[in-house]
Amino acid sequence: MTVENTLETVFRMESARIIATVARIVRDVGIAEEIAQDVFVAALEQWPGSGVPERPGAWLTAAAKNRAVDLVRRRETYARKLAEVGRELPDASYDPEPPGPGDIDDDVLRLVFTACHPVLSPAARAALTLRLVGGLRTEEIARAFLVPEATVAARITRAKRTLAREGVEFEVPYGEERAARLGSVLEVVYLIFNEGYAATAGDDLLRPALCEDALRLARGLAALVPEEGEAQGLAALLELQASRTAARTGPDGRPVLLAAQNRRRWDRLLIRRGFAALARAGDGRSYGPYALQAAIAACHARAETYEATDWATIAALYGRLAALAPSPVVELNRAVAVSMADGPEAGLALVDALAEEPALAGYHLLPSVRGDLLARLGRTAEARAEFARAASLTRNARERELLRERAGESG
Repeated sequence: MTVENTLETVFRMESARIIATVARIVRDVGIAEEIAQDVFVAALEQWPGSGVPERPGAWLTAAAKNRAVDLVRRRETYARKLAEVGRELPDASYDPEPPGPGDIDDDVLRLVFTACHPVLSPAARAALTLRLVGGLRTEEIARAFLVPEATVAARITRAKRTLAREGVEFEVPYGEERAARLGSVLEVVYLIFNEGYAATAGDDLLRPALCEDALRLARGLAALVPEEGEAQGLAALLELQASRTAARTGPDGRPVLLAAQNRRRWDRLLIRRGFAALARAGDGRSYGPYALQAAIAACHARAETYEATDWATIAALYGRLAALAPSPVVELNRAVAVSMADGPEAGLALVDALAEEPALAGYHLLPSVRGDLLARLGRTAEARAEFARAASLTRNARERELLRERAGESG
């Protein structure tokens, strides 16, 4: 692996922690991101000659903290701020005070809450957090929201300017303020996990580092607000989804469909953790969207074989989810469940009803699902065309390869 590739990999894994660490010092997420980028450029210039440090992540973090401290020292108002807050200048080895009761002992989680400040629109909060914490590119965020890239780019730019203009601090929210941000925080953690679980683009189906970060954040949130059913529901959902990771790809990295997965490779510890979190999410009759999705994942986890899956219950749960949080993607998933419970014709009718849905116009899973249903109905020529169309829409190399194979199998 080249120095450039190593640096890109390390930065992708460490960027959220670097930005969060710097934001704690400079109190500005926009400036923190700029410093992180500057350090990346500096490493790109130095490492080819000096070699990759033994601990590259620590090198990047220390360099970023040094730059942050230098910036703070140069600020004209810093002396006044020192008098106001009564603290000394942090040095490169600066560490925060031990957290008090109710504090979030995690800089990345602090960063999430800061980027989800109510001064921003919900869409801007999600886009900015996915950029800063998830390390997602603009095109990946656009894909997650099914909106144009230009829209996402504008949201991120405006969000950083707004946080700076309004003087939003890098701080831990409490009480009603915390509650006001919680929904956005849960959403972005969910989206970060989804990008790791099924990468929008690239050569790999999975981005494990994103899944791990999201799972850690979800666990932290569940511990922070144990009384919030949706925080428990999200933790349950991610635990159960993560339990399948080892079985989702073969030795060569190729995707393995749910029906063909070796369930003995599913992580039983994560499944037990997921069940426990779901039990803490409250009465099933009052489940929110994340808890409902966790209940769906639990149905899969309980089935010893694919054939033993309780598809009728899953279809019913998707119906409740569609009523509570309607979206074209939920309807597409419901169509799959209905096709398994009531037959492919019933599922195809639901899929065809989504054909003109603008949000799904470039969504590769729509023709992929339709192709599968057509193949099950014996309409192989049509199925082949749908799988080929799905392959042309996805930007993930592994998914494209699988869909092209399925197009061949359908013929």
